[in-house]
Amino acid sequence: MIISHLGLEFFKIQHGDFVLAVNPISKKSRSPLAGKPAHFGADIALTSMNHPDFNGAENLSHGDRVPFVISGPGEYDRRGIPIRGFLTKTHYGGEERLNTVYSFVIDGIRLCFLGPVDSSGLSDPSIWEGIGDVDILFLPIGGSDVLTPAQAYKLSLSVEPKVIIPMHYKEGGSELKKFLEEAGEKVSPEEKYTVKKKDLEGKEGEVIVLKQS
Repeated sequence: MIISHLGLEFFKIQHGDFVLAVNPISKKSRSPLAGKPAHFGADIALTSMNHPDFNGAENLSHGDRVPFVISGPGEYDRRGIPIRGFLTKTHYGGEERLNTVYSFVIDGIRLCFLGPVDSSGLSDPSIWEGIGDVDILFLPIGGSDVLTPAQAYKLSLSVEPKVIIPMHYKEGGSELKKFLEEAGEKVSPEEKYTVKKKDLEGKEGEVIVLKQS
């Protein structure tokens, strides 16, 4: 599996010829963290919130490849990938909004994608009971509309993932530095994260920082 970070909360996850995208950035996004919308073909697109920062699935069609879009809670099975979405409430852009936390399994690895959550949105214990053990956690750390670095690290301790991938922060800003200080880690950003199930054995909360392309 190869994971790439394309800015804000936009990730491309590839396993062989299969491509899953999460929170693709719309052309209508005005976020300073967004960068340029990427264009590639995806088989599945997950969107956590109906907001231009996260709902740009229109950019994920290429040739004959048109994504199957999932944009809310429920249980899905597409291309042999089991996906569960859990509804939460959060605040974004000064408004209370609905957000979907996703759990999905690719190549035996369970990934949990929180979306743009703040401290109010993850208090329901049934969410974590439904998700179960997490191998890779995608964790917003930028503060303001989402978790602060301290809140994010505290949450990661309760989830106990094997690997944490920070997201939703300004590249070169102070948020990532603060989060790494909370976690007690020093890491260098990577272009991509290539991982197999066996690579996760023995890991406990290892932080992987991906460059935003």
